[in-house]
Parts: sequence; structure tokens; C-alpha cells
Amino acid sequence: MLKTRVITALVLMALLLPSLFYLPQGAWALLVAAFVGIAAWEWGALLGKAGSSRMVIGVATTLVCATLTWLDPNAIGAGTAYSPARPWVLVAYGIATAFWCCVIPLWLKYKWSLSGVGGMLVGAVVLVPTWLAMVQLRTLGAGVLLSIFAVVWMADIAAYFSGKAFGKHKLAPSISPGKTWEGAIGAGVGVIVYGLVIRQIVAQDLLPLPLWIVVLVGVTAVSIVGDLYESLLKRKAGIKDSSNILPGHGGVLDRIDSLTSTLPVVALAWLMYSYP
Repeated sequence: MLKTRVITALVLMALLLPSLFYLPQGAWALLVAAFVGIAAWEWGALLGKAGSSRMVIGVATTLVCATLTWLDPNAIGAGTAYSPARPWVLVAYGIATAFWCCVIPLWLKYKWSLSGVGGMLVGAVVLVPTWLAMVQLRTLGAGVLLSIFAVVWMADIAAYFSGKAFGKHKLAPSISPGKTWEGAIGAGVGVIVYGLVIRQIVAQDLLPLPLWIVVLVGVTAVSIVGDLYESLLKRKAGIKDSSNILPGHGGVLDRIDSLTSTLPVVALAWLMYSYP
């Protein structure tokens, strides 16, 4: 299993890194749309769909993202006049942020089910803003987007090792029995250390230090919420992984669950800060 996971990770990195650094912005938007389409196909499994129904959901999601790229290339940096803070962009990020910060804590508490048209609308709120953020944040530089990915990766890694070493108090035992409060605290500490290093190297003047730490803790919390939400949905659907399309890793949703909650919130904060 470990060998399979490593090989899959290496193949993904071999595909991701050259695309991230060298593809034109429009091509990057379409590539991400394809990945989000796969995630939407997996979302169909969480809704209890099968066969052609899941395929329709995946293709429709990809087409929505591709259509937005075609209709407003300037919003994603693929046109001649970059204008990221479009009203529709702010609305998309605002809905996603309200969903993750206000609705999902209640969803995790009451363990609501996902089905029907409502489930597809939730999927759109989860996936389309993630696509948009992954495309827009790249305009700040491929390294910036990669460093944002690394925040989530650091949270996952730190949570795993600190939870394994010190974990005693369950975070959400009925949703994800393996997660602990000690792991969550470890994730926060790991992200703060990482964030302080990044700030020292490239972003000393970006935000005052206390506010920078608050932002890092907030991003960590949102990433954990995203992880827990997908765990709840998979438990409700009676499946272990969203799919087996990535050998050793499960599905695309399993790899981006924390990014779906984190990226739209980060993108909204960036636009509000940079384009007041």
C-alpha cells in the first residue's frame, strides 16, 4: 500500500508541477475544471447516484467551469485586462465562505443527509468556488498557490503525527474516530511554524504578526472542517473512499477535501484585502 501511495503521489506531482508553473492561464483553468469534474463525478457517489447519472454530474460541472472561463476570461487572468474582483466572483466566494463557516458547523453537529437536487446544489457550492480559487490564486504566482496548498498539507501531516503520538481526546468520534483534539492542536502548531517561516522569507510586511497568526489558525480550522465534512458524507453514504481513481489515495475528493473549504475562504480574504 505504501509503495502504491508513493508511486501515485510521484505521478501526480509530475503532472501537477509542470502544469502549475508553465501552462497558460486559460489552459490551467481547463485542466483544473477537468479535475473538479472528476470530483463532481465522485460527489455523485455521495448522493447515491450510479453509472450515467454520476457521469452527467461530472461532465456538467466541468462544462460550467469551462463556460465561465469562456464568458469572463478577464476574471481568471486569461484575458487582456485582469479583473478578479468581479461581482459574480465575490458572490461565489461569499456563498462558499458562509457555507463553510456558518452552515457546516451545524451540519456536522446535526449530521444532516445529502440527497437530490439539494445535494447537487451543495456540490456546486463546494466545487465551483474551489475551481475558481485554484485558478485565480495562481495569478499571484505558481509558488504562491503551491505555498497555500502546503498550508493544508502541513496541517494534515502535523495532525497525523501529533495525533498518533499524543492523541487521547476524540475530536468527532461519530464522524471520524481517528481524529483527536491533540491532532487538531498539532495541525495548528505545524501551520503556525510553517507560516512564520514563509513570513520571514517572503511576506514580512504582508500582515502584522498577531493577525498573521490568527489567519493561520483560522485556515487550519477551516481545513479541518472540510476534512470532517467529507468524512461525514462518506460515512452517510457507506463508503470508505470517494472513488479508487487514485491508487492508494482513494479519489480526487479525498485529496482535495480540505482545499475545498480553504481555498475559497483564502481567495475571498485576498480580494477583500487587495481590492477594497
